[in-house]
Amino acid sequence: MKQPVLERCAKEAFQPGRRDILFGAMAMVAAPAFGAGAAAEPRIQRLSPAFDRMVAPGTRVETIATGIRWAEGPVWVEAGQYLLFSDPPANIVRRWRKGGPAVPFLDPSGAGGTDPKLIREPGANGLALDRTGRLLIANSGGRSIDRVDLVTRRREVAIDRYQGKRFNSPNDMHVARDGTIYFTDPPYGLTEGDTSPLKEMSVNGVYRLRPGGVVELLEGGLTRPNGIALSPDETRLYVSVSDEIAPRIMVYDLDAKGVRNARVLLDAKAMKARGGAGLPDGMKVARDGTLVCSVPGGMMFMTPDAEPLALVSTGAPIANCAFGERGRALYMTANDRVLRLPLRAGWQSEG
Repeated sequence: MKQPVLERCAKEAFQPGRRDILFGAMAMVAAPAFGAGAAAEPRIQRLSPAFDRMVAPGTRVETIATGIRWAEGPVWVEAGQYLLFSDPPANIVRRWRKGGPAVPFLDPSGAGGTDPKLIREPGANGLALDRTGRLLIANSGGRSIDRVDLVTRRREVAIDRYQGKRFNSPNDMHVARDGTIYFTDPPYGLTEGDTSPLKEMSVNGVYRLRPGGVVELLEGGLTRPNGIALSPDETRLYVSVSDEIAPRIMVYDLDAKGVRNARVLLDAKAMKARGGAGLPDGMKVARDGTLVCSVPGGMMFMTPDAEPLALVSTGAPIANCAFGERGRALYMTANDRVLRLPLRAGWQSEG
């Protein structure tokens, strides 16, 4: 394809409005809790009455696992009634079932025997399930997208190159209804990032892998593409950009030809400047289009037009999330722990 839409719109500022006033007020309220220290007790800031239909007032966020180096990539496996989540620097994927501890499930989860002078994060990062129930792994250390049979744990590489060049370190994924895998490829897994001698790509790309094996570069102008998701009707592509200078969430119109009409959905510079821990990272989109996305300061619920609804915070970064239990819970990977937020029956429930 032609070189995709570049970041020319990344520096566009929102026109002042109700949305910006709400974000500013939220950041000022939240700022004292944010910092570089240890995570505090999780709390929920309700920013709109509309959030009450998603999470009942008085609901508490549960901590279900602790002692993790960097929790990432949660995915709920309904067939087995368990949660999988990754720990990229420790090179482990762990499994958690209700009533029990989190235990190793894949070790190593990514590439074994890597040189830390070259590979910063050897393990799996983002996780997802394909249409047949196999586990998909954004293999940061192995620089590939892998498939794993959850019963035999046999692994195969789905893709590791584009136009003959190795990926940087695939980070996160979204699987479309037809099986197409959308994924991001920043250089976070490489110790020296963009200057790594291992880096073969000239871009940090956003790709899609078709069911037939064809891989396409959709966007090659982002500095740090990270979390990725589609709207429920699959006509919008959302991409988080974990750029320290210009943290934001992008949105694109999407069709069979690729992406167009790139625009900034959420400019997170003010949230970061006010002390919000972390950067835009993983995200999921609910069945009604509500975005649940990592932002400086925690995990935010917001409308498709970026109206803030609520913020879950701990004072430390919350990197990613996943719906589970047939939509009755939201799981969040939060720095050194994993959180569970009960959701109202009916909002995301599948029966």
